[in-house]
Amino acid sequence: MADTIITLREAEPADVELLVEFNVAHAAEVEDKGLNPDILRQGITHLMDEPRDGFYLLAEVPSADGSDVSSAGTLMVTKEWSDWRNGQFWWIQSVYVHPEFRRQGIYSALHSEVARLAEDAGNCCGLRLYVEKDNTGAQATYRAHNMHETYYLMFEEDWSES
Repeated sequence: MADTIITLREAEPADVELLVEFNVAHAAEVEDKGLNPDILRQGITHLMDEPRDGFYLLAEVPSADGSDVSSAGTLMVTKEWSDWRNGQFWWIQSVYVHPEFRRQGIYSALHSEVARLAEDAGNCCGLRLYVEKDNTGAQATYRAHNMHETYYLMFEEDWSES
């Protein structure tokens, strides 16, 4: 739908429950993983209380009759310092577009806004994200936004699952 009007804004405390809902749906869909809503809620609230760590963006679209707006998608940005570049990488995470609004430019609008904000920040040296190995649709989307696969593999020691 080429004429979809998309409004972007930074998420605020009133959006916490929506972000919990979207993150739970994302984890179930992409990783077949259940998330603990209480821990997730605390994590989202932390980011809003500590904006130096990152932020959430929301994409909203008007209803067909224009009387209301629907939350169509979201993503989270976290920041990582790079000593090699003397700047921050902004990590795009927790990307979720509600199924009703997919293929309507929601992610493109969110990505463009993150790139604009990063450029305006003045100390961002690039955008990064990670994607499931089998999620070829998402990989194609990210490639279409001039992102490329890096040299690195990702390893972790996840203490939250102990």
